[in-house]
Amino acid sequence: QQDNVTSHGATTVAIITLEVFAGMWINAFIICVLCMGCVKKKTLNSNEKILLLLSCSRISYLCFSWVNNFLSRIYPNHFYVHSVLQILASFTTFFNYSNLWVSACLCAFYCIKIANFRNRFFIYMKVKINRMVPWLLLGSVLSALAMSIIIYEVAETAQKNNLTFTCLGNFWEATIRKDKHLYTSFFVAGFGYAASYIAVTFSALFLLFSLWRHKCKMQTNSMKDLSMEAHIRAMKSILSFLVMYSINFVCLILAIIYTKKNEIAMTLVSIYLYAFPGVHSLILIFSNPKLDKALLKILSCVKFK
Repeated sequence: QQDNVTSHGATTVAIITLEVFAGMWINAFIICVLCMGCVKKKTLNSNEKILLLLSCSRISYLCFSWVNNFLSRIYPNHFYVHSVLQILASFTTFFNYSNLWVSACLCAFYCIKIANFRNRFFIYMKVKINRMVPWLLLGSVLSALAMSIIIYEVAETAQKNNLTFTCLGNFWEATIRKDKHLYTSFFVAGFGYAASYIAVTFSALFLLFSLWRHKCKMQTNSMKDLSMEAHIRAMKSILSFLVMYSINFVCLILAIIYTKKNEIAMTLVSIYLYAFPGVHSLILIFSNPKLDKALLKILSCVKFK
């Protein structure tokens, strides 16, 4: 039985490692293409700025998360004591929230730029969105930093209280206080996940409603429009992301509440969470003409050789 557990753990690590390196290569490709375009044009548009920061945060998240996961398997007892490993977990949390919030910014950007509503506030947002993108990205990074600091402080306080009361001999009171701090940490983490998920969901629904209205008008007038193609292309991207993001949100919540008690569930959740950054970035490549063209060019060169 011990051999089966060891084999299962090794298989899980191998799958996660493969997903991590694939995701890092995919996001590194996006960064290279955008940077080369920036060198030629000497500027980046708003969409490219979001994609650049998103790819950087995903590479960092995959790197820190993989190291964090690997060390936690090798040194499970020292993981909750050693300060270096705690800091490593904090960096993982920071880049995870950065990934989620910048993804939400990308969905909101697509919604505002492509959707068509006559509301004054929406028109104002459409005009000002390019100027607001840097501030949205800065807010996303600062929010992720604040969330990681709060979770780190709560977890550290719980650990100190546990160690202190255990030394005093009052183990039951220590357990209660530790559970209270852990519940606070779970609530803060869940709130961060839920806020980004709500932003993505509303962006997708607004864009879907705009597409439906535009399609009805086009069918009435019996005409085609280039904006219709833009709607369809963006909807394919954002709806696929909504489905993936919904599953990702459920997995994140399960990772907080439940999966520590079930090794099989924890394995499946971890595999999906590590696959999400790479798979969604691949969808973004295919939905972006510039990135898609660069990828096809590279593949054609490889095929020719």
